[in-house]
Amino acid sequence: MLDYIEPVFRPPSEGRSLIFQVTNGCSWNKCTFCDMYTQPQKKFRARSEDEVLEEIRQAKSLGPRFEKVFLADGDAMVLPTHRLANILLAIRQHLPWVKRVGAYCLPRNARKKSAQDLANLQALGLGILYVGAESGDDQVLQFINKGETYGSTLGALQKIHQAGIKSSVMILNGMGGVRYSEQHAINSAKLMNDAQPDFLSTLVVSYPLGDERVRDGFNGDYELPDQMALFQELRLLIDTLELNNTVFRSDHASNYLPLRGTLGADKTQFLQQLDAAMSGRIALRQEWQRGL
Repeated sequence: MLDYIEPVFRPPSEGRSLIFQVTNGCSWNKCTFCDMYTQPQKKFRARSEDEVLEEIRQAKSLGPRFEKVFLADGDAMVLPTHRLANILLAIRQHLPWVKRVGAYCLPRNARKKSAQDLANLQALGLGILYVGAESGDDQVLQFINKGETYGSTLGALQKIHQAGIKSSVMILNGMGGVRYSEQHAINSAKLMNDAQPDFLSTLVVSYPLGDERVRDGFNGDYELPDQMALFQELRLLIDTLELNNTVFRSDHASNYLPLRGTLGADKTQFLQQLDAAMSGRIALRQEWQRGL
């Protein structure tokens, strides 16, 4: 019934969501660290609106098995507002039991929409946007060819918040390499302090297909920090964070030490856990246990 162009990616929190693939691939697809959409079959295109709406109508036969819907692939928010509105209206009409719709969102795509556009989509059921900030450091963002800056990402997150849509932000532990680790951690924390997202998560960056593109972006000056340095970077990030009520997760399979809680209430606890990990007093995930 649902015709996916594999592979299909979604955030961990959307593990029990019904997925509609409204776009294929990523319209930017230039970030040097990302191999998610580099396969030939993942060349970016927007799927036919008629196809998507028909899939939603057919999904009614599944009944109320799914309370959440995720709009894939990596770039659903690149669609014009009227097309997104039609999709959300169809979900509301044919799947009335769905309580929340989510999607990945490139900062540039949020900025291209007006605050009223986003508010209208929120009113139709768009409840959460997942924003890969990766870093808050402009130098690192330039090296990885993210096409964003501290200011552009902040502006997008503020517009999402203004529209009443929840934001879930990802920061990549290790993205600054060894040389830029400290500024990556500090400026990423400052970006989050300014944005105050609803959810914040970190994962350890990895390169299953090799890091040649990343090293080229850093002009050869890139080395992934070792385990201890990754912990030190994460500790600096958390220590610099001044968040009021943000759900924090560092429990992706790539992480050596799962952390779950709320910032700032659990900040001291997180720092204590990291200190214990660095001193060898906490059992960590072994390399074979990490999902890379």
